Amino acid sequence: MSRATSAVINLHALRHNLRRIRTLAPKARIMAVVKANAYGHGIAQVAQTLAAADAFAVACLEEALEIRQAGLAHPIVLLEGVFRAAELEEAARSGCELVVHDDSQLALLEHSKLQHNLGVWLKIDSGMHRLGFPPSKTQAVWQRLNQARAVRKPVRLMTHLASADETSNPRTQLQLETFAACTRNLTAERSIANSAGIIAWPDSHGDWVRPGILLYGVSPFAGRCGAQEGLIPAMTMGTTLISVQQVSKGEAVGYGGAWVAPEDMRIGIAAIGYGDGYPRHAPNGTPVLVSGERAWLVGRVSMDMIAVDLRGLPHAKTGDPVMAWGAELPVEEIARAAGTIPYELLCGVTQRVKFSLVDESAPSVKAQGGVSA
Repeated sequence: MSRATSAVINLHALRHNLRRIRTLAPKARIMAVVKANAYGHGIAQVAQTLAAADAFAVACLEEALEIRQAGLAHPIVLLEGVFRAAELEEAARSGCELVVHDDSQLALLEHSKLQHNLGVWLKIDSGMHRLGFPPSKTQAVWQRLNQARAVRKPVRLMTHLASADETSNPRTQLQLETFAACTRNLTAERSIANSAGIIAWPDSHGDWVRPGILLYGVSPFAGRCGAQEGLIPAMTMGTTLISVQQVSKGEAVGYGGAWVAPEDMRIGIAAIGYGDGYPRHAPNGTPVLVSGERAWLVGRVSMDMIAVDLRGLPHAKTGDPVMAWGAELPVEEIARAAGTIPYELLCGVTQRVKFSLVDESAPSVKAQGGVSA
């Protein structure tokens, strides 16, 4: 018998979230960020579902090729660019656009003998100090890119916000001012806003916004969930109870005996663990839903199983559905309990989890054999 652990991806939710982003940034085009296997949701199926986006953004060439193999002809932006001549040639053949953030990439383009030029985004480090040219080099790099035969004109401009999810942090305004100052006399399309910027910093919208976590129905802000932003969570992670145990007061449950029953009680064993991507450090009291009702994690998370306090669910039985996160139990809540972020949980769903698709207009589940997260 196969494991019951599954991740159900709601295609209607993805489309809804894209429409919601358009209402939040109505004057900007949308570069849908689908890197890291579309945040664990399946890059090919997500890209196909988000075909109404204006472009896609990925981390690397391999991810771009998956989108092309899925039959999509949208512009695809390689957020980390390329570093070797062979990758540059493949990117050109595949119709990709490059982010240029390093001197070695600039030199690669200048010395290239490509037959077809590429769209290029000049990335400026406005204050995150991760990737990008310093503001003082903007003018010189801009001129060199515009003189390179391999570069399609005009060159576009990009930066990334480090603290947009902290709405009272002055760092974001400083970044916006830095970017504006060093690009003031350059005529080019601009892209600044990530998910948090789209909601909290309308001055960052520019010509292109780059939503990531918003597309998947998750809030980028601590203490909030996707529904509060008008979004629908796209992933439901679930399993079933595979056993119900009676334990006596004082008996320990799970590895290390880290949790001891305070009274005679029942516990349920659900077939999900860190081998599926459930957070290893989720503490006692982390919520799950059993048949739609709240129950609480007890004992340590193991590779394949968790234990659940069933004292408030007298009718719970083997075979009952268990939700780890989803529309009724936000992944943001589970991430907070486990001391992590929802991005990590979504991206961390493992290959052995069965993926399936649902759509509001066609509620039957379509199995996706071999889809990894």
